[in-house]
Amino acid sequence: MFTANFWSLFPAIVAIALALITKEVYSSLFIGILCGGLLYSGFSFIGTMEHVFVDGMIGSLTDAWNIGIIIFLVVLGAMVMLMNRAGGSAAFGRWATEHVKTRTGAQLATIALGVLIFIDDYFNCLTVGSVMSPLAETHGISRAKLAYLIDATAAPVCVIAPVSSWAAAVAGMVEGANGFTVFVRAIPYNFYAILTVTMMLTLAIGKFDYGPMRVAEMAERLEENTRRASITGAEDLPTPPVSQKGKVVHLLVPILVLIVCCIVGLTYTGGLFDGESFIDSFANSDASVGLVYGSVVALVFTIAFYLATGVLSFKDCMNALPEGFKAMVPPIFVLTFAWTLKAMTDSLGSTEYVSGIVESISGNQALMSLLPALLFLLACGIAFATGTSWGTFGIMIPIAAAAFNANMDNELMIIAISACMAGGVFGDHCSPISDSTIMASAGAQCDHIQHVSTQLPYALTAGAVALVSYVLAGFIRNWVICLPLSIVLMVAVLLLARGSSAGGESA
Repeated sequence: MFTANFWSLFPAIVAIALALITKEVYSSLFIGILCGGLLYSGFSFIGTMEHVFVDGMIGSLTDAWNIGIIIFLVVLGAMVMLMNRAGGSAAFGRWATEHVKTRTGAQLATIALGVLIFIDDYFNCLTVGSVMSPLAETHGISRAKLAYLIDATAAPVCVIAPVSSWAAAVAGMVEGANGFTVFVRAIPYNFYAILTVTMMLTLAIGKFDYGPMRVAEMAERLEENTRRASITGAEDLPTPPVSQKGKVVHLLVPILVLIVCCIVGLTYTGGLFDGESFIDSFANSDASVGLVYGSVVALVFTIAFYLATGVLSFKDCMNALPEGFKAMVPPIFVLTFAWTLKAMTDSLGSTEYVSGIVESISGNQALMSLLPALLFLLACGIAFATGTSWGTFGIMIPIAAAAFNANMDNELMIIAISACMAGGVFGDHCSPISDSTIMASAGAQCDHIQHVSTQLPYALTAGAVALVSYVLAGFIRNWVICLPLSIVLMVAVLLLARGSSAGGESA
């Protein structure tokens, strides 16, 4: 009665609605999980308990992929704490203050760093947040704006980067065709990702914001921003001693080592050292395991580097490790609940329900040219309800490929698959239960619900323009024409939004 129909998405809808209404994440997620357990068990008490805690929560925490992500987060938390205590972050803040003179420059620097760290969105969120927080604070950029810049350079950049964990994941989801080739050909049709980057640059260079983000920015300017509570709980921790010997090199070297080690770790799991090419090893990589390998090696190097340069003692390094773990407990808690909620919707047959919808659309020849736009909306809805873009890819991309018999000569198939990816990232950006959105809040030390509410109008703006672009692409089927049109339309919409607001902001 409650499986493979609208009820399969009901638990996620409840959780999201409660989160937006109550501004509280933990209880909202748990109530959504409980709804899923009740529907699955037919409102049986014992059945609900078993499904929620055994099949859902324990099942999620025993999943190898999820455990790998948790270990990666813990190690990154430890590295961030080490870099802070070594004085590297403070030194970078002083250096950036001397060299980056304007708010526009600070935003562009944040965007540039986010684009450069294209390996993985989790890695991006926490690394960019820890590095750019001092610079953002110096130039009066609100935590909400920093969280948006982090989030908007995480998934949107990773989903159009051929060398990334996202490319590897997507390539493995296209059956009957060369997945990596499909991914590369789909890049210029990934309108939401490209338009999000366009939007960030336009807002930064144009020196304006609108909607709730403008309110947050103005409050930051007036030092009235009272919502700087961190989802990581870092503000509740005692202020640790910071080494006065720290230099910029004590921040940059560990980060560079982390990037290199993560790339090596990813390619290692994909068989690079067994004879596979670099591209193929990325396509076959296990991102969860590869990131753990890379981050652990980088952590050991960082400790050795700090000991060798004398900025921290061995005792200081060891004391920083559990503090870094503590800082990551709340985001891990939210991720666990988000994964459990997804398990509830999966068990209720959400995949089968969505497959039926897509098959009915693809079976109608009159709707084929509108299929990319329809898939974009459908992928957005799934990602918003489940909080996962990768899970959305796993559902939608095989369906889109099968609808065209994986015909590489059919340009509409490439557009449709790109629409699935773009819709997944769009819905992921809008959802308060999204793991990457949670990580962006953690990286910026921003109140999570504030990040969601301030980012939502921006995501909806880019999503609306992307939807129009997919309607055009379904008929024109040429990215050389569609992509420039979409960028021009995006800039025009933003300029209209600027004109309708109370005016621009000074640098």
